[in-house]
Amino acid sequence: MRIVDRSVFVGPSLYAHFPVIRLELDLGALEAWPTGRLGTGFVDALVSALPGLAEHGCSYREPGGFIRRMNEGDGTWLGHVLEHVAIELQNIAGEDVTFGKTRSIDGKSGVYSVVYEYAQREEGIEAGELALRLLSSLLPAELRPEGSVPEDWNWPEARDSFIRYAQRRALGPSTASLVKAAEERNIPWLRLNEQSLVQLGHGKYQQRIQATVTGKTPHIAVELASDKEETNKILGSLGLPVPRQELVQSESGAVRAARRIGYPVVTKPYNGNHGRGISIRLTNEAEVIAGFNKAKEISRSVIVETYLEGDDHRLLVVNGELVAATRRTPGHVVGDGKHSIRQLVDIVNQDPRRGVGHEKVLTRLELDAQAEMMMARAEVNADSVPQKDRVIYLRSTANLSTGGTATDVTDVIHPDNRDMAVRAIKAIGLDVGGVDFLSTNIAESYKSIGGGICEVNAAPGFRMHVAPSEGKSRDVAGPVIDMLFPAGTPARVPIAALTGTNGKTTTARMLAHIVKMAGYTPGLTTTDGVYIDGQRTVEGDMTGPVSARMVLADPQIDFAVLETARGGLLRAGMGVPKVDVGAVLNVQSDHLGMKGIDTLEQLAEVKRIVVEVAEQCAVLNADDPNVLKMSGYTDAKVICYVTLNPQHGLVREHIRAGGRACALEAGVNGQMITLYDKGSHIPLLWTHLIPATLEGRALHNVQNAMFAAAMAFSVGIKLDAIRQGLRTFDSTFFQAPGRMNVFNEHPFKVLFDYGHNAHAVSVMADLAQRLDVTGRRIVVVAGPGDRRNEDLRDIAMAVAGRFDHYVCRRDDDLRGRDGEEVPKMIAAVLREQGVRDDQISIIPDEQEAIDAALRMGQSGDLLLVFADALVRSWKQVIKFRPEGAAPRPVPSEAPPVATPAPVSSSEETIAVSSWEGMVRDERGVRLAREDAD
Repeated sequence: MRIVDRSVFVGPSLYAHFPVIRLELDLGALEAWPTGRLGTGFVDALVSALPGLAEHGCSYREPGGFIRRMNEGDGTWLGHVLEHVAIELQNIAGEDVTFGKTRSIDGKSGVYSVVYEYAQREEGIEAGELALRLLSSLLPAELRPEGSVPEDWNWPEARDSFIRYAQRRALGPSTASLVKAAEERNIPWLRLNEQSLVQLGHGKYQQRIQATVTGKTPHIAVELASDKEETNKILGSLGLPVPRQELVQSESGAVRAARRIGYPVVTKPYNGNHGRGISIRLTNEAEVIAGFNKAKEISRSVIVETYLEGDDHRLLVVNGELVAATRRTPGHVVGDGKHSIRQLVDIVNQDPRRGVGHEKVLTRLELDAQAEMMMARAEVNADSVPQKDRVIYLRSTANLSTGGTATDVTDVIHPDNRDMAVRAIKAIGLDVGGVDFLSTNIAESYKSIGGGICEVNAAPGFRMHVAPSEGKSRDVAGPVIDMLFPAGTPARVPIAALTGTNGKTTTARMLAHIVKMAGYTPGLTTTDGVYIDGQRTVEGDMTGPVSARMVLADPQIDFAVLETARGGLLRAGMGVPKVDVGAVLNVQSDHLGMKGIDTLEQLAEVKRIVVEVAEQCAVLNADDPNVLKMSGYTDAKVICYVTLNPQHGLVREHIRAGGRACALEAGVNGQMITLYDKGSHIPLLWTHLIPATLEGRALHNVQNAMFAAAMAFSVGIKLDAIRQGLRTFDSTFFQAPGRMNVFNEHPFKVLFDYGHNAHAVSVMADLAQRLDVTGRRIVVVAGPGDRRNEDLRDIAMAVAGRFDHYVCRRDDDLRGRDGEEVPKMIAAVLREQGVRDDQISIIPDEQEAIDAALRMGQSGDLLLVFADALVRSWKQVIKFRPEGAAPRPVPSEAPPVATPAPVSSSEETIAVSSWEGMVRDERGVRLAREDAD
C-alpha cells in the first residue's frame, strides 16, 4: 500500500468547493483484503488508536456508521479507511474537517482516488502520511508492506508529535478567533505567512493582523508595552495602581533591590511574555537569585517588583472599551487524601478539555522543573499524597498555555476596575490591549481594597475569553473586526473570473480595460503575467491560484479580473472560494488526454467550476452545447447568455422571462451588440466601432467583446464606460500580444496569433478568408508537441484548402516529440487533403520558418503567422526588410497626439519594447526603450 500521487487543492476543484487533498493510493496486494477479511481485531485496534472514529457517520449519516461499514459483510477497502483516519487525525489536532470521498480509479486495479478535506496544507499532507503508517502498523505482519513502519515506531508518540506539528502550523487560538469573526461578517482573508500574519479583506480595503496586533496598532505603543519599566512609570505618573519595581542586571543587584522594595517580591524578564521566566512570592535571597537567573534566560535585564496579594486577572480592552475580564488560576491539583500528586496530575489530564498545546480549551499539566520548584516550596514531591482539599500549585503564573484555568468575571467587575483598565490601555496608546491586574476581589474597587497593575500586554491572548474553563464565553474578536471594518466599510473587491478553451486572455484584457475606463484600479491575471492597473508586475503564465492570491493581496487594486485556465484548475483548484461573476466562453478540443481529461464532456466539467462558484451572475455561451448545459450547475442569482444567433430559441425564451442576455443583432448600419435585462432592450455598440474586431470581420473578437460587455454589465459598470472601453481597446501587440495582431507596413499584410489548437486555428483561418486579399494567402502553422496525434491532425485540417502556401514548423519546446515530427505530421495531413507538394514547405525552426514566409510575401498577399515565442517572433515580423529595402528607423519618441489615431508601424515598434517594460514621459507619451538588437 503506497501513495502514488498527491494533489493539494487550495480552492474550488473537481472534488469540492473548499480545500481538499487528493491521494492516488495503490493498495497492491491489500486490494484482496477489505476490513471484513482483516477481521474485527483490526477494526478494534484502529478504534482503540482513534476513538473518535466511532463518531464518524460515513454513508449511514449517524454516529457509528463508519464502524458498522467496516464490520458488515466484506467491510470496506483500506483506501476508504485511510480517508477517515486522515480526517480524524486532523480532528484530534483541533481542526474542524469532515469531508471525504474515496473512489476506485477506472482501468487501474487496486488504485483509489482518496479525497479528504484539510484546514492547513502541511498538516493535511502529514495526516495522510501518518494515516498510512498507522494502518500499516495494524496489519498482520505477513500483510504489512516492507519498510512501511519504522521498527521503533510508537503510536502515542507519533500521535502527540503530529498534534504538536499541526499546532505549530495552524493559526493560534487568538488569530483563529479573529478569522472566524471575519468570516461571520463575510470578510475574506488570506494567510500571509506560516505564523499569524493574516490579511483581512481584499485589495485596497485590506487590513492586517498578526495575532491580536492590528495594522492600526501604533508601533510606539507596542514598544512601550514591551518596556515593563517604562510602562510602570507612565501608569504610576497617572495615579494608576502599580507595584514598586527596579530594573537590575546582576544577582547582587536583584538582592539589593529586593531588600529596598521589601519581601516578598516578584522577578520577571524585562521584555518577556506569556508568563515565561516569572517567579512570584520570593521571600529570601536564595529564591531571588534563582528567580533572577530564570528571568535572565529570557531577557538581559530583569525586573524586581513588589509582590501583590490577590488573584491574577486579565482585563481585555478593545477600541477604548473593556470587552472581557477573566480570573486566571495557575495550574494545580487538589488533594483527596488518597492519590499522590503524580496520580492527581494524571486524573486532571483525563479531562477531555485538556490537550497538547492549544489543541483543546485547556492544556495538560506537566511535572517539569517548575512544578518541582513549586512542590519543593510547598514541601512536597510528586509522590506525596496531599490531604483532602489542599491545593498544590504546579505553576507560579496563571497562563493557560502552562496548564492554568480561566473563569469569566466580566459581569461582576467593579466599574472602578473597569475604568482603570481602559485608562491604562489608553495611556500606553494601544487599540487592543490586556491589563494584568492583581486583586483579592475584582467585584470591589481597587481604591477600597488595593490591588495593582503588574503588566500591560500589546498582543493579549483571546483563548481565555473565547473558551474559559468556567463562566460565559465572550466574543472578544468581534469588536476587533468591527473596529477594523466599521459598519458600511467595504472589505471585498468585485471579482470576475473567466475560462474557456479560446479567447479568455483577450476577453480578460478587454474587461480589465473597461474596468479601468470606469475608474477602477484593476488587477488582472493572464497567460502572460499579472497586471496591476495596466502595468505588468509578474511575467509568465499566471492563470492559477497563486496569481489570484497575488492580485487580491495587492493594496492598490479595487477590482480583480482572473483568467482561469484548465491547468491551474486541475493542478490546485481556484484561488478564491467565490466570485461575483463567472464566465465560460467555450469548450473546445485542447489538452485532451492529459491529467485524466480525455473527452470534451470531462473538460467542460473542469471549466464549469468557474460558474459553480459564481454568486451574482454566470455568463454562458449559449452557442456552445457543452457550456449551455452548465446553467444547471450554478447557484448564481442571474444567468446571462451570450449568443451570436439572434434566433436562438432558448435565449429568446430566457429574455421573454425577464432574463439577462447579450446578443448580436443585425441592423441597417451593421451588427449591434445588444444587452437584454429585466425586459429592457439595450443597444450597446456597433461591432465595426470596436477596433479589435477589424470592422466586425473578426467574429471571435466580436464574441469576446460581448462576453466582456456582459461581465462588466453584470458587476454594475455603467453603459458609457463599457462603450468607451470597447471603442478604445484594440488588438495591437502592446494591448493584446499574440491575439490577432495586425501589421500593415510591409507590401503585404501580416496576421499574428498565438492559436495553438484546432478551434483557434480555424477561427483565424476563417478570418483570413473574410479579409479582402488581392494576392496569395500564406500560413505558418504548427502544433504543440504534447498534443495527441488526432489534435495535431485537426490543426492541419483547420487550414487545409484555405491557403495558397503552407509553412509547417515546430515549437522550440519539443514536448516529447522528435525534431521534425510535428511539421511532417501536419504536412502529411495537408497532402491527404489535396494540397500539392509545391505548396508545402517544411521548415522546423520557428525563426527560419517565419523568415521564409516573410520572404515569400509580395504586394497584396496575406501572411497568417501562428507563433509560439511571441516577443521574438513579433520583432521578427516588424523588423523584416525585403532585400534591397532601406531599414526603417526606430523612433525614440512617439509623436504626441490629441486624439486616438490608427496604429502606425512606429507605434507597433514601440509596442514591443513597451510590452517588455513601458516607460512614459510627463505627458503620458509611450517611449521606446533602447533596443540592443
